Amino acid sequence: MTDISIEGGRIRATTLPNGFRVITEHMPFVKSAALGVWVATGSRNETLPEAGISHMLEHMAFKGTDRRTARGIVEEIEDVGGDLNAYTDYEMTAYQARVLAEHVPLALDIIADILRNSTFQVEEIERERQVILQEIGERNDMPSMVAMETLQEIAFPDQPLGRNIAGSPESVQSFDRDMITGYMGKHYTPARMILSAAGYVDHDAIVKDAERLFGDMPAGETAATEPGVYGTGRKQIIRPSEQAHIVIGFEAPDSRNIEAQFRAQTAAAVLGGGMSSRLFQEAREERGLCYSIFSYAEAFKDAGMMSIYAATSAKESRELAELALDVMERTADDVTEAEASRAKAQSKAGLLMALESPMRRAETLARQMVLRGRPFPMDEIETLIEAVDADGVRRAMRAVLDGPAPSAVYLGPEGGGLPDRLADAA
Repeated sequence: MTDISIEGGRIRATTLPNGFRVITEHMPFVKSAALGVWVATGSRNETLPEAGISHMLEHMAFKGTDRRTARGIVEEIEDVGGDLNAYTDYEMTAYQARVLAEHVPLALDIIADILRNSTFQVEEIERERQVILQEIGERNDMPSMVAMETLQEIAFPDQPLGRNIAGSPESVQSFDRDMITGYMGKHYTPARMILSAAGYVDHDAIVKDAERLFGDMPAGETAATEPGVYGTGRKQIIRPSEQAHIVIGFEAPDSRNIEAQFRAQTAAAVLGGGMSSRLFQEAREERGLCYSIFSYAEAFKDAGMMSIYAATSAKESRELAELALDVMERTADDVTEAEASRAKAQSKAGLLMALESPMRRAETLARQMVLRGRPFPMDEIETLIEAVDADGVRRAMRAVLDGPAPSAVYLGPEGGGLPDRLADAA
Protein backbone atom coordinates (compact mmCIF):
# COMPACT_ATOMS: atom_id res chain seq x y z
CA MET A 1 0.00 0.00 0.00
CA THR A 2 1.13 3.57 -0.67
CA ASP A 3 0.54 6.44 1.76
CA ILE A 4 0.42 10.26 1.85
CA SER A 5 0.40 12.31 5.06
CA ILE A 6 0.02 16.10 5.27
CA GLU A 7 -1.03 18.73 7.82
CA GLY A 8 0.96 16.97 10.55
CA GLY A 9 -0.79 13.67 9.86
CA ARG A 10 -4.27 15.17 10.19
CA ILE A 11 -4.92 14.37 6.49
CA ARG A 12 -3.82 10.94 5.31
CA ALA A 13 -4.29 9.00 2.09
CA THR A 14 -3.70 5.31 1.42
CA THR A 15 -3.94 3.40 -1.85
CA LEU A 16 -4.80 -0.28 -1.57
CA PRO A 17 -3.00 -2.80 -3.82
CA ASN A 18 -5.97 -2.93 -6.23
CA GLY A 19 -5.93 0.86 -6.70
CA PHE A 20 -8.79 1.74 -4.33
CA ARG A 21 -7.96 4.97 -2.50
CA VAL A 22 -8.80 6.05 1.04
CA ILE A 23 -8.37 9.63 2.25
CA THR A 24 -9.34 10.98 5.65
CA GLU A 25 -9.15 14.20 7.62
CA HIS A 26 -9.25 13.98 11.42
CA MET A 27 -11.23 16.81 13.04
CA PRO A 28 -10.68 16.38 16.80
CA PHE A 29 -13.29 18.91 17.95
CA VAL A 30 -16.37 17.30 16.36
CA LYS A 31 -18.31 14.21 17.35
CA SER A 32 -19.63 13.30 13.93
CA ALA A 33 -18.23 11.99 10.67
CA ALA A 34 -19.03 12.47 7.01
CA LEU A 35 -17.92 9.81 4.59
CA GLY A 36 -18.63 8.36 1.22
CA VAL A 37 -17.31 6.78 -1.92
CA TRP A 38 -16.71 9.15 -4.81
CA VAL A 39 -16.47 7.37 -8.16
CA ALA A 40 -14.53 9.22 -10.86
CA THR A 41 -17.30 8.50 -13.35
CA GLY A 42 -20.00 10.97 -14.28
CA SER A 43 -22.10 11.99 -17.22
CA ARG A 44 -19.07 12.83 -19.35
CA ASN A 45 -18.07 9.14 -19.33
CA GLU A 46 -21.25 8.15 -21.15
CA THR A 47 -21.83 7.40 -24.81
CA LEU A 48 -24.83 9.05 -26.46
CA PRO A 49 -27.13 6.02 -25.91
CA GLU A 50 -25.99 5.97 -22.27
CA ALA A 51 -26.78 9.66 -21.61
CA GLY A 52 -28.09 9.87 -18.05
CA ILE A 53 -27.14 6.33 -17.00
CA SER A 54 -24.68 7.52 -14.30
CA HIS A 55 -27.55 9.50 -12.78
CA MET A 56 -29.87 6.50 -13.10
CA LEU A 57 -27.31 4.31 -11.35
CA GLU A 58 -27.06 6.80 -8.49
CA HIS A 59 -30.87 6.76 -8.14
CA MET A 60 -30.84 2.96 -7.99
CA ALA A 61 -28.22 2.83 -5.23
CA PHE A 62 -30.66 2.72 -2.33
CA LYS A 63 -33.26 0.39 -3.87
CA GLY A 64 -32.14 -2.85 -2.24
CA THR A 65 -29.21 -5.24 -1.99
CA ASP A 66 -28.74 -8.95 -1.40
CA ARG A 67 -28.73 -8.21 2.35
CA ARG A 68 -30.99 -5.18 2.75
CA THR A 69 -34.32 -4.02 1.37
CA ALA A 70 -34.71 -0.42 0.19
CA ARG A 71 -36.61 0.40 3.37
CA GLY A 72 -34.09 -1.50 5.46
CA ILE A 73 -31.22 0.63 4.12
CA VAL A 74 -32.76 3.92 5.22
CA GLU A 75 -34.14 2.57 8.48
CA GLU A 76 -30.77 1.12 9.48
CA ILE A 77 -28.93 4.43 9.00
CA GLU A 78 -31.75 6.51 10.52
CA ASP A 79 -31.94 4.20 13.55
CA VAL A 80 -28.58 5.66 14.60
CA GLY A 81 -29.51 9.24 13.65
CA GLY A 82 -27.58 9.27 10.37
CA ASP A 83 -28.56 10.00 6.79
CA LEU A 84 -27.61 8.89 3.30
CA ASN A 85 -27.41 10.86 0.08
CA ALA A 86 -25.98 10.65 -3.43
CA TYR A 87 -25.42 12.89 -6.43
CA THR A 88 -24.07 12.83 -9.98
CA ASP A 89 -22.16 15.53 -11.84
CA TYR A 90 -20.09 15.66 -15.02
CA GLU A 91 -16.92 14.26 -13.46
CA MET A 92 -18.07 11.94 -10.65
CA THR A 93 -20.82 10.16 -8.75
CA ALA A 94 -20.94 10.29 -4.94
CA TYR A 95 -22.53 8.03 -2.34
CA GLN A 96 -22.44 9.74 1.07
CA ALA A 97 -23.39 9.29 4.71
CA ARG A 98 -23.36 11.42 7.85
CA VAL A 99 -23.28 9.71 11.24
CA LEU A 100 -21.97 10.08 14.76
CA ALA A 101 -18.36 8.94 14.95
CA GLU A 102 -19.15 5.61 16.61
CA HIS A 103 -21.34 4.60 13.67
CA VAL A 104 -18.72 5.01 10.93
CA PRO A 105 -18.31 1.21 10.49
CA LEU A 106 -22.06 0.83 9.93
CA ALA A 107 -22.14 3.65 7.36
CA LEU A 108 -19.17 2.14 5.52
CA ASP A 109 -20.82 -1.26 5.47
CA ILE A 110 -24.04 0.17 4.00
CA ILE A 111 -22.20 2.15 1.30
CA ALA A 112 -20.09 -0.87 0.37
CA ASP A 113 -23.23 -3.00 0.26
CA ILE A 114 -25.07 -0.70 -2.16
CA LEU A 115 -22.01 -0.38 -4.38
CA ARG A 116 -21.24 -4.08 -4.52
CA ASN A 117 -24.50 -5.96 -3.91
CA SER A 118 -27.37 -3.91 -5.32
CA THR A 119 -29.96 -6.18 -6.92
CA PHE A 120 -31.32 -3.73 -9.52
CA GLN A 121 -34.73 -5.35 -9.57
CA VAL A 122 -36.67 -4.70 -12.76
CA GLU A 123 -39.68 -3.24 -10.94
CA GLU A 124 -37.44 -0.83 -9.04
CA ILE A 125 -35.75 0.26 -12.27
CA GLU A 126 -39.14 1.01 -13.81
CA ARG A 127 -40.29 2.91 -10.73
CA GLU A 128 -37.14 5.01 -10.59
CA ARG A 129 -37.30 5.64 -14.34
CA GLN A 130 -40.61 7.41 -13.77
CA VAL A 131 -39.09 9.45 -10.94
CA ILE A 132 -36.24 10.62 -13.19
CA LEU A 133 -38.64 11.51 -15.99
CA GLN A 134 -40.52 13.65 -13.46
CA GLU A 135 -37.22 15.23 -12.41
CA ILE A 136 -36.37 16.10 -16.02
CA GLY A 137 -39.84 17.58 -16.47
CA GLU A 138 -39.47 19.67 -13.33
CA ARG A 139 -36.12 21.05 -14.48
CA ASN A 140 -37.62 21.91 -17.87
CA ASP A 141 -40.14 24.08 -16.03
CA MET A 142 -37.31 26.16 -14.53
CA PRO A 143 -36.27 28.75 -17.16
CA SER A 144 -32.98 29.67 -15.47
CA MET A 145 -31.96 26.00 -15.34
CA VAL A 146 -32.91 25.45 -18.99
CA ALA A 147 -30.89 28.50 -20.05
CA MET A 148 -27.78 27.34 -18.17
CA GLU A 149 -28.05 23.77 -19.42
CA THR A 150 -28.53 25.05 -22.97
CA LEU A 151 -25.35 27.10 -22.66
CA GLN A 152 -23.47 23.96 -21.59
CA GLU A 153 -24.91 22.12 -24.59
CA ILE A 154 -23.86 24.70 -27.19
CA ALA A 155 -20.51 25.46 -25.55
CA PHE A 156 -19.56 21.75 -25.64
CA PRO A 157 -21.52 20.53 -28.67
CA ASP A 158 -21.91 16.86 -29.62
CA GLN A 159 -19.90 15.63 -26.65
CA PRO A 160 -20.72 14.21 -23.20
CA LEU A 161 -19.69 17.40 -21.38
CA GLY A 162 -22.46 19.22 -23.22
CA ARG A 163 -25.26 16.79 -22.42
CA ASN A 164 -27.75 17.00 -19.59
CA ILE A 165 -26.53 15.03 -16.56
CA ALA A 166 -29.99 13.46 -16.14
CA GLY A 167 -30.11 12.44 -19.80
CA SER A 168 -33.10 12.85 -22.10
CA PRO A 169 -36.54 11.23 -21.81
CA GLU A 170 -35.60 9.04 -24.78
CA SER A 171 -32.32 7.79 -23.30
CA VAL A 172 -33.81 7.24 -19.85
CA GLN A 173 -36.65 5.20 -21.38
CA SER A 174 -34.09 2.91 -23.03
CA PHE A 175 -32.19 1.82 -19.92
CA ASP A 176 -32.63 -1.77 -18.80
CA ARG A 177 -30.96 -3.88 -16.15
CA ASP A 178 -28.22 -5.19 -18.44
CA MET A 179 -27.22 -1.66 -19.52
CA ILE A 180 -27.07 -0.45 -15.92
CA THR A 181 -25.05 -3.39 -14.57
CA GLY A 182 -22.79 -3.38 -17.63
CA TYR A 183 -22.02 0.30 -17.20
CA MET A 184 -21.34 -0.17 -13.50
CA GLY A 185 -19.05 -3.12 -14.14
CA LYS A 186 -17.06 -1.17 -16.70
CA HIS A 187 -16.66 2.10 -14.79
CA TYR A 188 -16.91 1.29 -11.07
CA THR A 189 -13.38 -0.08 -10.76
CA PRO A 190 -11.07 0.42 -7.75
CA ALA A 191 -8.79 2.88 -9.55
CA ARG A 192 -11.78 5.17 -10.05
CA MET A 193 -13.10 4.90 -6.48
CA ILE A 194 -12.14 7.06 -3.50
CA LEU A 195 -13.37 6.54 0.04
CA SER A 196 -13.19 9.95 1.67
CA ALA A 197 -14.04 10.68 5.30
CA ALA A 198 -13.78 13.71 7.56
CA GLY A 199 -14.69 14.35 11.17
CA TYR A 200 -13.80 12.35 14.26
CA VAL A 201 -12.35 9.51 12.21
CA ASP A 202 -9.47 7.07 12.58
CA HIS A 203 -7.57 6.63 9.32
CA ASP A 204 -6.08 3.24 10.13
CA ALA A 205 -9.46 1.83 11.19
CA ILE A 206 -11.11 3.09 7.99
CA VAL A 207 -8.32 1.62 5.85
CA LYS A 208 -8.80 -1.71 7.61
CA ASP A 209 -12.54 -1.60 6.86
CA ALA A 210 -11.84 -0.57 3.26
CA GLU A 211 -9.52 -3.54 2.79
CA ARG A 212 -12.23 -5.87 4.07
CA LEU A 213 -15.06 -4.29 2.07
CA PHE A 214 -13.32 -3.32 -1.19
CA GLY A 215 -9.88 -4.94 -1.17
CA ASP A 216 -10.97 -8.05 -3.08
CA MET A 217 -12.32 -6.11 -6.07
CA PRO A 218 -10.37 -6.85 -9.26
CA ALA A 219 -8.36 -3.83 -10.38
CA GLY A 220 -10.01 -3.65 -13.79
CA GLU A 221 -9.18 -1.04 -16.39
CA THR A 222 -9.59 2.72 -16.37
CA ALA A 223 -12.00 3.74 -19.13
CA ALA A 224 -10.95 6.71 -21.27
CA THR A 225 -12.88 9.98 -21.06
CA GLU A 226 -13.73 11.93 -24.21
CA PRO A 227 -11.85 15.26 -24.03
CA GLY A 228 -13.87 18.42 -23.45
CA VAL A 229 -13.53 20.79 -26.43
CA TYR A 230 -15.06 24.25 -26.21
CA GLY A 231 -17.18 25.29 -29.19
CA THR A 232 -18.98 28.55 -29.84
CA GLY A 233 -22.74 28.67 -30.27
CA ARG A 234 -25.75 30.92 -29.95
CA LYS A 235 -29.36 30.03 -29.25
CA GLN A 236 -32.62 31.85 -28.67
CA ILE A 237 -35.52 30.05 -27.00
CA ILE A 238 -38.81 31.91 -27.16
CA ARG A 239 -41.29 30.95 -24.47
CA PRO A 240 -43.90 32.91 -22.52
CA SER A 241 -42.52 34.10 -19.18
CA GLU A 242 -42.31 37.16 -16.98
CA GLN A 243 -38.52 37.30 -17.17
CA ALA A 244 -35.94 36.88 -19.89
CA HIS A 245 -32.87 34.83 -19.02
CA ILE A 246 -29.47 35.56 -20.56
CA VAL A 247 -26.39 33.38 -20.18
CA ILE A 248 -23.05 34.16 -21.82
CA GLY A 249 -20.11 31.76 -21.63
CA PHE A 250 -16.40 32.07 -22.48
CA GLU A 251 -13.70 29.44 -22.62
CA ALA A 252 -11.69 29.48 -19.37
CA PRO A 253 -8.82 27.52 -17.76
CA ASP A 254 -9.31 23.90 -16.76
CA SER A 255 -8.17 22.10 -13.61
CA ARG A 256 -4.78 21.16 -15.04
CA ASN A 257 -3.45 24.73 -14.61
CA ILE A 258 -4.35 25.50 -11.01
CA GLU A 259 -2.72 28.97 -10.99
CA ALA A 260 -4.69 30.03 -14.09
CA GLN A 261 -7.83 28.51 -12.59
CA PHE A 262 -7.49 30.61 -9.42
CA ARG A 263 -6.86 33.75 -11.48
CA ALA A 264 -10.00 33.09 -13.53
CA GLN A 265 -12.09 32.44 -10.42
CA THR A 266 -10.87 35.68 -8.85
CA ALA A 267 -11.65 37.55 -12.07
CA ALA A 268 -15.15 36.08 -12.09
CA ALA A 269 -15.60 37.21 -8.48
CA VAL A 270 -14.53 40.78 -9.34
CA LEU A 271 -16.89 40.74 -12.30
CA GLY A 272 -20.00 39.33 -10.66
CA GLY A 273 -19.25 37.47 -7.44
CA GLY A 274 -21.23 39.54 -4.94
CA MET A 275 -23.13 42.73 -4.23
CA SER A 276 -19.97 44.83 -4.52
CA SER A 277 -19.04 43.29 -7.89
CA ARG A 278 -18.96 45.36 -11.05
CA LEU A 279 -21.91 43.66 -12.72
CA PHE A 280 -24.16 43.94 -9.68
CA GLN A 281 -23.29 47.57 -9.07
CA GLU A 282 -23.62 48.75 -12.68
CA ALA A 283 -26.48 46.57 -13.93
CA ARG A 284 -28.67 46.54 -10.82
CA GLU A 285 -27.70 49.36 -8.50
CA GLU A 286 -26.90 52.08 -11.05
CA ARG A 287 -29.21 51.21 -13.95
CA GLY A 288 -31.91 49.01 -12.44
CA LEU A 289 -31.76 46.62 -15.39
CA CYS A 290 -32.18 43.40 -13.43
CA TYR A 291 -32.78 41.74 -10.11
CA SER A 292 -30.36 38.80 -10.53
CA ILE A 293 -26.93 38.94 -12.14
CA PHE A 294 -23.75 37.03 -11.34
CA SER A 295 -20.71 35.39 -12.91
CA TYR A 296 -18.69 32.28 -12.12
CA ALA A 297 -15.78 30.25 -13.48
CA GLU A 298 -16.11 26.47 -13.64
CA ALA A 299 -13.12 24.20 -14.19
CA PHE A 300 -13.48 20.63 -15.39
CA LYS A 301 -10.62 18.16 -15.67
CA ASP A 302 -9.67 19.30 -19.18
CA ALA A 303 -12.02 22.20 -20.00
CA GLY A 304 -13.40 25.32 -18.39
CA MET A 305 -15.94 28.08 -18.84
CA MET A 306 -16.54 31.53 -17.34
CA SER A 307 -20.21 32.45 -17.45
CA ILE A 308 -22.49 35.41 -16.81
CA TYR A 309 -26.14 34.87 -15.90
CA ALA A 310 -28.82 37.56 -15.67
CA ALA A 311 -32.60 37.71 -15.49
CA THR A 312 -34.34 40.83 -16.80
CA SER A 313 -37.28 41.97 -18.89
CA ALA A 314 -37.38 41.13 -22.58
CA LYS A 315 -37.12 44.79 -23.58
CA GLU A 316 -33.98 45.26 -21.45
CA SER A 317 -32.27 42.02 -22.52
CA ARG A 318 -30.10 43.39 -25.31
CA GLU A 319 -29.01 46.42 -23.29
CA LEU A 320 -28.13 44.21 -20.34
CA ALA A 321 -26.08 41.81 -22.48
CA GLU A 322 -24.24 44.75 -24.05
CA LEU A 323 -23.50 46.17 -20.62
CA ALA A 324 -22.17 42.83 -19.37
CA LEU A 325 -19.74 42.62 -22.29
CA ASP A 326 -18.65 46.24 -21.74
CA VAL A 327 -18.02 45.56 -18.05
CA MET A 328 -15.90 42.55 -18.96
CA GLU A 329 -13.80 44.66 -21.31
CA ARG A 330 -13.24 47.29 -18.65
CA THR A 331 -12.39 44.63 -16.08
CA ALA A 332 -9.60 43.45 -18.35
CA ASP A 333 -8.14 46.97 -18.33
CA ASP A 334 -8.61 48.66 -14.97
CA VAL A 335 -9.13 46.26 -12.08
CA THR A 336 -7.74 47.77 -8.88
CA GLU A 337 -5.78 46.08 -6.12
CA ALA A 338 -8.68 46.85 -3.76
CA GLU A 339 -11.08 44.90 -5.99
CA ALA A 340 -8.70 41.97 -6.30
CA SER A 341 -8.15 41.95 -2.54
CA ARG A 342 -11.89 41.98 -1.87
CA ALA A 343 -12.47 39.09 -4.28
CA LYS A 344 -9.66 37.08 -2.67
CA ALA A 345 -11.10 37.72 0.79
CA GLN A 346 -14.49 36.46 -0.42
CA SER A 347 -12.92 33.33 -1.92
CA LYS A 348 -10.86 32.56 1.17
CA ALA A 349 -13.72 33.21 3.61
CA GLY A 350 -16.12 31.14 1.54
CA LEU A 351 -13.67 28.26 1.43
CA LEU A 352 -12.88 28.35 5.14
CA MET A 353 -16.54 28.66 6.14
CA ALA A 354 -17.45 25.72 3.91
CA LEU A 355 -14.67 23.62 5.39
CA GLU A 356 -16.21 23.91 8.84
CA SER A 357 -18.53 21.17 7.58
CA PRO A 358 -17.13 17.60 7.71
CA MET A 359 -19.09 16.72 4.56
CA ARG A 360 -17.63 19.61 2.62
CA ARG A 361 -14.16 18.59 3.79
CA ALA A 362 -14.71 14.98 2.71
CA GLU A 363 -16.06 16.13 -0.65
CA THR A 364 -13.19 18.59 -1.19
CA LEU A 365 -10.60 15.89 -0.49
CA ALA A 366 -12.29 13.47 -2.88
CA ARG A 367 -12.53 16.10 -5.61
CA GLN A 368 -8.87 17.01 -5.19
CA MET A 369 -7.92 13.36 -5.58
CA VAL A 370 -10.08 12.96 -8.69
CA LEU A 371 -9.00 16.15 -10.43
CA ARG A 372 -5.42 16.55 -9.23
CA GLY A 373 -4.33 13.22 -7.79
CA ARG A 374 -3.42 14.48 -4.32
CA PRO A 375 -4.80 16.42 -1.35
CA PHE A 376 -3.91 20.11 -1.11
CA PRO A 377 -2.98 21.53 2.32
CA MET A 378 -5.05 24.57 3.30
CA ASP A 379 -1.98 26.80 3.47
CA GLU A 380 -1.12 25.86 -0.12
CA ILE A 381 -4.62 26.82 -1.27
CA GLU A 382 -4.43 30.12 0.63
CA THR A 383 -1.06 30.81 -1.00
CA LEU A 384 -2.56 30.21 -4.45
CA ILE A 385 -5.43 32.59 -3.66
CA GLU A 386 -3.15 35.28 -2.24
CA ALA A 387 -0.82 35.06 -5.25
CA VAL A 388 -3.52 36.57 -7.50
CA ASP A 389 -3.12 40.35 -7.76
CA ALA A 390 -4.85 42.97 -9.88
CA ASP A 391 -2.50 42.33 -12.78
CA GLY A 392 -3.32 38.61 -12.62
CA VAL A 393 -7.05 39.39 -12.70
CA ARG A 394 -6.59 41.69 -15.69
CA ARG A 395 -4.55 39.06 -17.54
CA ALA A 396 -7.10 36.35 -16.76
CA MET A 397 -9.98 38.43 -18.05
CA ARG A 398 -8.05 39.45 -21.17
CA ALA A 399 -7.19 35.81 -21.90
CA VAL A 400 -10.88 34.91 -21.67
CA LEU A 401 -11.91 37.79 -23.96
CA ASP A 402 -9.16 37.04 -26.48
CA GLY A 403 -10.14 33.37 -26.67
CA PRO A 404 -12.89 31.87 -28.82
CA ALA A 405 -16.06 33.90 -29.36
CA PRO A 406 -18.56 33.59 -26.51
CA SER A 407 -21.49 31.24 -26.50
CA ALA A 408 -24.80 32.82 -25.56
CA VAL A 409 -28.40 31.88 -24.78
CA TYR A 410 -31.54 34.01 -24.63
CA LEU A 411 -34.61 32.38 -23.12
CA GLY A 412 -37.73 34.48 -22.76
CA PRO A 413 -40.70 36.11 -24.43
CA GLU A 414 -40.93 37.68 -27.84
CA GLY A 415 -39.42 41.12 -28.11
CA GLY A 416 -36.15 40.25 -26.45
CA GLY A 417 -32.97 38.58 -27.60
CA LEU A 418 -29.23 38.80 -27.86
CA PRO A 419 -27.48 41.91 -29.22
CA ASP A 420 -25.92 42.04 -32.67
CA ARG A 421 -22.56 42.14 -30.97
CA LEU A 422 -22.96 38.44 -30.20
CA ALA A 423 -23.89 37.55 -33.79
CA ASP A 424 -20.40 36.14 -34.43
CA ALA A 425 -21.15 33.48 -31.86
CA ALA A 426 -23.72 31.88 -34.16
